[in-house]
Amino acid sequence: MADKLFIYIKPTCSTCRKAVALLEELKVVYEPIDYFAHPLSKEKWSILLKKIGLKPSEILRTKEEAYSRLGIAKFQYLDEALLDIIASHPEIIQRPIVEYKDKAILGRPPEKIREFVLSLQS
Repeated sequence: MADKLFIYIKPTCSTCRKAVALLEELKVVYEPIDYFAHPLSKEKWSILLKKIGLKPSEILRTKEEAYSRLGIAKFQYLDEALLDIIASHPEIIQRPIVEYKDKAILGRPPEKIREFVLSLQS
């Protein structure tokens, strides 16, 4: 892989730390992006979700405190409205997300990242 792989993480997330350790083990050139320190725009979230092939509602952490506090389950949100919420409250999305060129995956469980990286190398 000549181009860089990006991994969108929350540094305090144990799954994210496992995913980064896996990339290190695989000796992959990557750039970690802490999307809490460097918030992503609504447009970037939209692009990532399209690459993954998921709707905003399919990547939500329904057990997250902010999900309950925001009352997300009480309403039928359009994708655009959910993208606004995700951009303002990124803690409600599942993580990590791994992006390479025009592809991306949700790295849960982290073993999915191994499969993704190996598929890029073949």
